[in-house]
Amino acid sequence: MPRRPPEVSEPMFGDAPTPGAPLAARMRPRSLEEFVGQAHLVGPDGALTRLARPGYLPSMVLWGPPGSGKTTLARLVADRFGGQWRSISAVTSGVADIRQLVADARAVRNAGGRTVVFIDELHRFNKSQQDALLPHVEDGTIVLIGATTENPYYEINSPLLSRLRVYRLEPLGIEELGEIARRAIADERGLAGRVALTDDALAALVDISGGDARQVLNVVEAAASVAEDGVALTAEEIGEAAQQRLLAYDRVGDQHYEAASAFIKSMRGNDPDAALYWCASMVAAGEDPTFIARRIVIAASEDVGNADPRALQVAVAAMQAVEMIGLPEAQYALAQAAAYVASAPKSNRAGAGYFAALADVQERGRLPVPLHLRPSSHRRLAREHGYGKGYLFPHDFEDADVDQQYLPDELVGRVYYEPSDQGLEGQIGQRLERLRRARLQRP
Repeated sequence: MPRRPPEVSEPMFGDAPTPGAPLAARMRPRSLEEFVGQAHLVGPDGALTRLARPGYLPSMVLWGPPGSGKTTLARLVADRFGGQWRSISAVTSGVADIRQLVADARAVRNAGGRTVVFIDELHRFNKSQQDALLPHVEDGTIVLIGATTENPYYEINSPLLSRLRVYRLEPLGIEELGEIARRAIADERGLAGRVALTDDALAALVDISGGDARQVLNVVEAAASVAEDGVALTAEEIGEAAQQRLLAYDRVGDQHYEAASAFIKSMRGNDPDAALYWCASMVAAGEDPTFIARRIVIAASEDVGNADPRALQVAVAAMQAVEMIGLPEAQYALAQAAAYVASAPKSNRAGAGYFAALADVQERGRLPVPLHLRPSSHRRLAREHGYGKGYLFPHDFEDADVDQQYLPDELVGRVYYEPSDQGLEGQIGQRLERLRRARLQRP
């Protein structure tokens, strides 16, 4: 008997919810009009509102954080489209499941119908699994709706992605999460008014959810399950039900890169408070502390540079401390280094000068070293053949400086490093300018 792919066990939206189903399942919206949030997609002028209609639905991928409504939205647009719904998970399904699903969809199409295939965690399919979908999406055998928490432009093969429309879902806001909680408490499908929420409890609930509607409903259900009928849940009861703040974070996914980006930009932007916040958020979410330390070292060179060379020393010392003592004690070193780098004067002139020099190397190749800069045997040969005076030892001259050529002949006069006026680099710039003027005055 052919194996059938695992299908969703939930009822269709028009059916009554399964008895005993979790609150989040019972409260799934039954239409796009009931859907809360994502107004850019399902509002009056939203992209999916205008797009999804009976008989027409393009293949797409819904990209967003957990609890933002990807699965629910997929079911709603599929319901409006009117095709047969099939659902598989990329975590538990393989190529054989895809082939069976496609065979079933082809039979439905031959009978005049259409099949919508929903694949949760689409990014977990490997290349061969994604390739197996490609021809059937292209020829219309299936309408594919994928859901992913990861950036599809990185995680989905380009040939398949080019045949999908990408829609980004955002974390739900305070007002939206509050509406979801209040609706679940009042609705007959939910708690039917058996409990209430104080304003403080609602604020605590929204605060700990991390923008995840599913977590909001799970915490409400857990708190209500031990409460007496007619009581108003307090912030303390919500906290006990949640146990701890729910941190939306994936150490290899979008949250990882978004938090790291915010951390780096905060240090570059001279905001130690924000830098410490993002640093703490990554540590609390389980980020590898050596990853955080490396970001601080990079910022110390890239963004502080010679405006305060001590920043690199502090950052490297913090990285060594992380490697030697680990967490939790290394949090102090991370905090010290992040705050120092964020507070230090900034200059990227050294790095900019390096990449300007690198551009000349890439354009011209490695140019010949001037003869007087080559090893002593070469310099002696140059003197014997009359090629200049040979190398002049700077320490034999005033200010340990002498006017001689160091760049290749083709690049004489090129300036790569132009110190800023920030911090110590301002003093460096003044010294270089003084040396340049002195050379011009020498005979």
